[in-house]
Amino acid sequence: MKYNLLGDTGLLVSELCLGTMTFGGSGSGMWAAIGKLEQEPVDELLKRSVDAGINFIDTANVYAEGVSEQLTGQAIRNLGLNRDDLVIATKVRGKMGEGPNQIGLSRKHIVQQAEESLRRLNTDYIDLYQIHGFDFLTPLEETLRALDDLVKSGKVRYIGCSNLAAWHLMKALSYSEHKDLAKFVSLQAYYTIAGRDLEREIIPLLLDQKVGLMVWSPLAGGLLSGKYGRNKQPEDSRRVSFDFPPVNKEKAYDILDVMEPMAEEKGVSVAQIALAWLLHQPAVTTVIIGAKKPEQLEDNLKAIDVVLSADDLKKLDNISKLAPEYPGWMVDRQANDRKKYVQ
Repeated sequence: MKYNLLGDTGLLVSELCLGTMTFGGSGSGMWAAIGKLEQEPVDELLKRSVDAGINFIDTANVYAEGVSEQLTGQAIRNLGLNRDDLVIATKVRGKMGEGPNQIGLSRKHIVQQAEESLRRLNTDYIDLYQIHGFDFLTPLEETLRALDDLVKSGKVRYIGCSNLAAWHLMKALSYSEHKDLAKFVSLQAYYTIAGRDLEREIIPLLLDQKVGLMVWSPLAGGLLSGKYGRNKQPEDSRRVSFDFPPVNKEKAYDILDVMEPMAEEKGVSVAQIALAWLLHQPAVTTVIIGAKKPEQLEDNLKAIDVVLSADDLKKLDNISKLAPEYPGWMVDRQANDRKKYVQ
């Protein structure tokens, strides 16, 4: 397992991060479709992850309505793990009650939910506290000042964000720098070989501003797990009842047509090829992996050992690259008249 610095900080996190969306789902809603793991299998997945060198755990207050955080905190205690050896990330924004202030990024909701997350996780501090999206009602300045206060209090070590547009993130970074507040050190975002939209605006921003990238749904909601194809549609998969995130399936099948023989030649799974491709991308700090079963986790963990040659990466890039889009193609065209002087 390799460890990377999280953005422009001195914090080292494992290149694979254990995601906990499969922890604690119940009933017939979205969380049940994602996973229903109870304490014993949660303990097993966490133990295997830590044994493999993972030190980074990502959860959120909304996952299974708080149960995921509870199971995660209990698993740490059950396994006798040293809390300070772990980097625990959680999130705030989602709906956690029926009242109008039980959702969003107001100071009231952020502070309340930070306390609730600390209680559920049974810890004195959160290593990375992330906003789970943008709140169009709350001034960004209010959100950032509330997060800064949590950092100053010692209850939060670093702050991050998730699912923001490029202008959201740049505005936040600029305000924090101007007002000398804690800055977002990471962005958690959807990125996969079957969905490379992040490369248009956000990845250049992350590289320029030295913000870390945490990848969620690296297998495109299971579409790149190896179970799917033009003539393969498993009936028991999560996408049957929860078809998310949106994917251009025809393009994904074209990509799978390249990945499958590559995986067979290397003696690895299609999922490992998809994860390895992400680990080869320079902007990626860590890839979040989740599992319902130990064998899924074991397969994902092996991705760190997959070597993709320059030719492999070229084939994967050619089949998956984005179509040119303005202003990107104009920016690239105009860059050439200056680049020639430093080549």
